[in-house]
Amino acid sequence: MQRIFVKIFICVLATCWISNVWRVCGTLSKKDKKDRKNKENRMPHLETNVMSRGLVVENPKTRDIIKFHSSYYKNTTEVNFEGEVLVYVTPWNSHGYDIAKIFSSKFTYVSPVWLQVKRRKTGNFAIEGGHDIDQGWMADVRKGGKHVKIVPRILFDQWSLNDFHIIFSSETALLSLIDTIVSFLRVNHFDGLTLEVWSQYRGDTKENLYLLVSKMADVLHKEKMKIILVIPPPFYAGEKLGAFNKHDFELLAPVLDGFSLMTYDYSSQGRPQAVTRYSCVSLYGKDRISDVSPEKGKQRSKILLGLNFYGQDFTSGGGGLIVSHRYVELLTKHKTEKLVWEEAVGEHSFSFSAAGSNHIVFYPTLKSIQVRLDLARELEVGISIWEIGQGLDYFYDLL
Repeated sequence: MQRIFVKIFICVLATCWISNVWRVCGTLSKKDKKDRKNKENRMPHLETNVMSRGLVVENPKTRDIIKFHSSYYKNTTEVNFEGEVLVYVTPWNSHGYDIAKIFSSKFTYVSPVWLQVKRRKTGNFAIEGGHDIDQGWMADVRKGGKHVKIVPRILFDQWSLNDFHIIFSSETALLSLIDTIVSFLRVNHFDGLTLEVWSQYRGDTKENLYLLVSKMADVLHKEKMKIILVIPPPFYAGEKLGAFNKHDFELLAPVLDGFSLMTYDYSSQGRPQAVTRYSCVSLYGKDRISDVSPEKGKQRSKILLGLNFYGQDFTSGGGGLIVSHRYVELLTKHKTEKLVWEEAVGEHSFSFSAAGSNHIVFYPTLKSIQVRLDLARELEVGISIWEIGQGLDYFYDLL
């Protein structure tokens, strides 16, 4: 029965890239920042990494996860993954700020989820979310990682088709939008941006998106800034076509610096399938990345394969997202002795009963992450992580 239950929930309903999880807002208070600093100073440093200690295995002991999850190798500048790494940081998860500073040498891009571009009724454009910008934190990140770029995500939030129509039908409006964004980045000392617009546009033609993205890239590059484009998968569950394909990639790859590819959300909205992780990363990795970029090389290396650092607690009536502290709480509370390695999805799970309901929990482990990093190496692509505040601290030994 348990195996049937596992199969029912074979893939995760990941929501971070296309759901309202991205829309959540939060601001760190002075107390939050102080607590964050104190917590960072208490983090333990170990003499060896998780690989040397034999923790990257298919049969991990849950007591080892509970004991070591917040420990990491003292040499935080050691790099084990050779590709580019983009990590997202959110203002509602303060621990991600700590992680960005501690492991900044391992990251190519740090993308704080702070900003939204709005079109006012007056016709002008404005960038909202600036109250979350923390210049001191940015300086600390750059101090630790000499080559790291801070490229905040800018979301075209709640744009109507009419809003898009106006900028696409008027070169003056389009250039005004680009100038507003680039000027904001320059004034706030950013190194570029992570642009999320592709999934927000519901128009019939992509030519206007090409124009917007390419003109944005041209202006940013003149400013010596980077541009990463967030893109949906080429296919969803049931082979449903996505909004980005090989033709789009071929047109944009020469002018962009990277593509943050959401690969771990195999389920489409309204179709809660299952946990995916490796089955979908593998599918999108070996097949779908080939759909987008058949040849290895300079252009394909710009693809940043999406990894989730959060999990799911499923019940027969639904489920919910879980992050690191909740995962450790569940392991501890239910005295789980071992995890089950699901070969088909390259993921560990465990089950328990509570309040008359059966639960099955999927959450990343050192082994599941290593499998995905090995896949990225095979495909010669980078990775993007949503989000670094949600994972266990010792995950970063692998990067």
